[in-house]
Amino acid sequence: MKTFSNVVDLPETVRQQRKVSHRDPLTGLPNRVFFENRLRLALQQARRRGQSLVVVSLELDGFKSINDRHGKVAGDQVLSALADAMKQSLRKGDLLARLCGQEFAAILPDLSSLLACEPLLVRLLDAATEPVQVGNLQLRASVSIGVCFDLERDDADPEQILQRASLAMHQAKRAGRNLYHFFTPEAASSLPGKEGWTAHVRQAMERREFVLFYQPKVNMSEGEVVGAEALIRWRHPERGLLAAGEFLPLIEDRPLMIEVGEWVIEEALRQMEEWREGGLMLPLSVNVGSIQLLQAGFIDRLSAILARHPALPRTSLELEIRGAGAQEAPQLAEVVSACREIGLSVALDDFGASCSSLNDLKRLPANVLKIDASFVHDILDSIEDLNILEGVLGLAAAFRRQFIAEGVESAEHGLLLLRLGCDLAQGYGIAKPMEAADLPAWIEAWQPDPSWAEATTEGLDERLLVYTSVEHRAWFVALEAFLRGACENEPRLNRHQCQLGAFVDVEEQAGRNSHPGFQALAALHWRIHAIGAGIVKLHLQEKTDEGLTRLAELPGLLDKLLEQMKSLRIKI
Repeated sequence: MKTFSNVVDLPETVRQQRKVSHRDPLTGLPNRVFFENRLRLALQQARRRGQSLVVVSLELDGFKSINDRHGKVAGDQVLSALADAMKQSLRKGDLLARLCGQEFAAILPDLSSLLACEPLLVRLLDAATEPVQVGNLQLRASVSIGVCFDLERDDADPEQILQRASLAMHQAKRAGRNLYHFFTPEAASSLPGKEGWTAHVRQAMERREFVLFYQPKVNMSEGEVVGAEALIRWRHPERGLLAAGEFLPLIEDRPLMIEVGEWVIEEALRQMEEWREGGLMLPLSVNVGSIQLLQAGFIDRLSAILARHPALPRTSLELEIRGAGAQEAPQLAEVVSACREIGLSVALDDFGASCSSLNDLKRLPANVLKIDASFVHDILDSIEDLNILEGVLGLAAAFRRQFIAEGVESAEHGLLLLRLGCDLAQGYGIAKPMEAADLPAWIEAWQPDPSWAEATTEGLDERLLVYTSVEHRAWFVALEAFLRGACENEPRLNRHQCQLGAFVDVEEQAGRNSHPGFQALAALHWRIHAIGAGIVKLHLQEKTDEGLTRLAELPGLLDKLLEQMKSLRIKI
């Protein structure tokens, strides 16, 4: 079983795997893929909680001249040093990423006003002007910063928000560089026109610069790869490999989006045929936008594409769609029904992330619900997110829909999902999107994490174990933050009010507490909370070092608590 200490301190191999897939190799900062995923999650979380979020676009000034004069090696040294300096200037909890070249972006949560942003922005400006020693030279650059603020009042998606921050950054450059500039709605009129982007995308299609990557979907309980999601990428001749979020939003309301969408379906079917000839039968899902779904004759065009691949069963293709507004819902429901009638599966993507999700669940006859990654990301140490996820899974089960969780970032996420009854998953903790040529070998080699087998331990109430693990891990993290001065509020988790404590109290009141194993469990639970209370007392008495020493006892005791629960046949 994955222990509490393993959850708090992940094995080095897992850390290295995440670093490779999520990090820029030069600076060690998060890369574009990681940043976009985290921005999407942070934005959804901020809107759910009614909080503000600040997104910053940064570009080094004068960096090209450093490269031209002193060479790429010197340029890389300068870029790496300035990236580190800017990272150090931010707060714990802020995220700085390198998007590409000399472009960076940051997510700054928990800032209440424009005034609260400015000290951080000034620190970033100062950090970027620090001289960098390269051999006998001292090289300098600066940074222009664009800021998009107050996002909880806006319906803009992450791509639009980053574009707005980028626009503000370019305005800072035009104003003289080494400045920061805030995005304003009035500035939106100067955004680059979509016609230019449409021409670029059409040219990319003609030059065959688009390619599909594939992210596996697995059944964690059975240890099987059950399919993959096809994801479009653009091999841009200058900017390298671009994710869909960098170009599709720019054409999503244009007829060209229909052509791109049909290319994706055709290419996915072609790839399935190629794999089938090699002995691999793997269902694929493709994302289909609303402009494509709601076009006149969509079903006829789709049927014509399918007819060009008669050897493939219709059930091997799944369409992933998003919900629609009230006006479009009746037409979308008809299209979904028609897709199912011709044998296709339909999945409702990003389920739970919007206020219309309940209506979509009722109105749209989708086969599958894809649980949005924002509900999965923080479930290891957030009771609130765990409660939300459990509710979403309960809705899916109540409506008798199959469900799959997105955004599974670690084996621990997978184990917790299994204990909540969710077997199907995809995410970077399983595999990142890969090229078609790499997928068969990955499938051949893949093994489910050994801990996942423990989610079906006979006699164990999984829900109680899940809540005990998450509640006490969150309490431990809050306790450590309190001791180290990162949080002013005392962590409070009354032993009678947590899930395990409430269970122990009920069993004792009912006289079902005579079993030695149960008594050992209750005593260990009491001891853990007593140590926690003692640690808080030591800190308040200004004996923080002693408190930190005692804190080190807790991970081992919490491991024992979870193992003791596992050994009992607990029912609630």
